[in-house]
Amino acid sequence: MYRMRIRDLREDQDLTQKELAAILQLHQTTYSDYELERLNVPVPVLHKLADFYGVSVDYLLGRTDVKKPYPKKEGK
Repeated sequence: MYRMRIRDLREDQDLTQKELAAILQLHQTTYSDYELERLNVPVPVLHKLADFYGVSVDYLLGRTDVKKPYPKKEGK
């Protein structure tokens, strides 16, 4: 499910896989494998994606259709 969410969010920002991979400090093929669900997205990368797009990790994973992120804990 997250495959479509992360692809759609990337395309909404008019970013290529290569550009987003550079932002995440990943190789483009690794990011592509996330979108194709050949690899599971590690939790730290999910956090980076959620922060970058301003959405919750639950939204990325398809657990909710509400994009708004939860309030962050202080000091995080």
